[in-house]
Amino acid sequence: MISKRKNCLFLFSLFAVLSIVTAQESDTIPVSANTSKPIAVNDAAVDTLAMDMEGVKQMERMQADTTLVDSPLVLVKDSVNSKYNLQDLAEAAKYDSLWMKELHDYAGLSNSMYYEVMDLDTETEYEYDLPTDTLKLRLQKLNQKTPFNVVYNPSLENVIKSFLTRKRGLMERMLTASQFYFPLFEQQFDNYDIPLEMKYLSIVESALNPRARSRVGATGLWQFMYGTGKQYNLDVTSYVDERSDPIKSTEAACKFLSKLYDVFDDWDLALAAYNSGPGNVNKAIRRSGGHRNYWNIRRNLPRETAGYVPAFLAAMYIFEYAEEHDLRMRKVDRPYFETDTIHIKSLITFDQISELVGVSKEELQILNPSYKLNVIPYIDGKDYALRLPRASIGKFVANEDAIYAHVEKELKSKESQLPQLVKEAAENRIRYKVRSGDFLGKIAEHYGVGVSQIKQWNGLRSNNLRVGQRLTIFPRKNGVSAVPTTSTASVSKNQSFPPGTKVHTVQSGDSLWTISKKYPGISVDNLKKWNGLNSSNLKPGTKLKLCECSS
Repeated sequence: MISKRKNCLFLFSLFAVLSIVTAQESDTIPVSANTSKPIAVNDAAVDTLAMDMEGVKQMERMQADTTLVDSPLVLVKDSVNSKYNLQDLAEAAKYDSLWMKELHDYAGLSNSMYYEVMDLDTETEYEYDLPTDTLKLRLQKLNQKTPFNVVYNPSLENVIKSFLTRKRGLMERMLTASQFYFPLFEQQFDNYDIPLEMKYLSIVESALNPRARSRVGATGLWQFMYGTGKQYNLDVTSYVDERSDPIKSTEAACKFLSKLYDVFDDWDLALAAYNSGPGNVNKAIRRSGGHRNYWNIRRNLPRETAGYVPAFLAAMYIFEYAEEHDLRMRKVDRPYFETDTIHIKSLITFDQISELVGVSKEELQILNPSYKLNVIPYIDGKDYALRLPRASIGKFVANEDAIYAHVEKELKSKESQLPQLVKEAAENRIRYKVRSGDFLGKIAEHYGVGVSQIKQWNGLRSNNLRVGQRLTIFPRKNGVSAVPTTSTASVSKNQSFPPGTKVHTVQSGDSLWTISKKYPGISVDNLKKWNGLNSSNLKPGTKLKLCECSS
């Protein structure tokens, strides 16, 4: 009886295996439209073997052929638009362009978040339709699923309501930008056993701007100081600042946060130490009589750190309950992991990459934020990588030899001055001391560079300067001005507005940033758009509209 049962089981197993083989082959082998009978198992095996052998022969023929015919690079410029004729998938290119434009436009938001945390007001109460009991219940649920100490207190409620009213637009834009970076952060945090909610720290630190730079020089998504970056193997040179590299800086942040947690055994205190340093947290613990709860030592922490953890918890709450507060984000189609990298084998510029591969310079800056001069250097013993959208990486790889040959030829030509300019810039860098009456437009014109370049070189968040401030400048040797001779705003002092129009009259010392801070809900971009401004420089007496209304 047992023998018969075994035979039955064997026959059943054999039948199951043969059924699976038949199903797999019917999925993978194309059947001719003229074939009317089903494929038998024996026939399929013979056909598969023949196809496999034919495939092997084809691979051998392809291997023997050294000529690349898949996607040859023909470096011929169109006579009309002076562009190379490499093609891309139109739909993928459209998604890339729209998505990268979003990230490029969001780059300036770090300035707003930085000053918000610096001067965080936890005492002012804001009117918002969020009952305290509802908030308490939601915070309790958050506390249950995260190791952070998420508990209700009036100060946290004030910060949350402040963000939901005064910074609502900023939060919505962060929701959109987070789709690009959060998958990367979550993967790294998981590797280091760090709470995944730590990703919200990047909102507070940099507003997801990899080139963000604080007034004291902290740089990147995770705001590393020069010394701390070096400690965690982040390279900083004239060409490269790996503190702005999303992948390398995130790994460094994981190592730093893990070390801080090992010291304090508390994620709230690790956050506070990340911002102000372990020494300041230890002092706050001593001054508070040995308390180790963040809210009990908060009054003994530096002012910026005192607002740091509440801002982090407020960002966490808003992101977790965005739908409940009707915060809307734009759905994007290219998350971070749909890009790829290739190691560079020769010095190459963003201009050349953009021209040859068809990816805009702005997209290259977003994808490769660690290259300070828009140049990827080649140095023996160093590996520098270029990140491109996945749809474009194959185009570069398939034509790599031709691209490097073209780049080398162009760099050697007399018409290409970029290597010479880069070399001269590195050698002729100057340190300019700001004097009374100076403004960025005037300095930029004098040295033949752009205002945006000076801001980028020095990590400036606004156009405001102080007397005695030192600026790093890479002047152009030919002295050709890169900005118009008149760089002030083009709004007339005597411009008239319809009755009832809200207007601000520019005072001495005003900037678009300080004006926007005076009027909740109005951003620098709003002021520029509503008043047709093409620069951020203002003249005292100029009248600015505070609404999108006709003049």
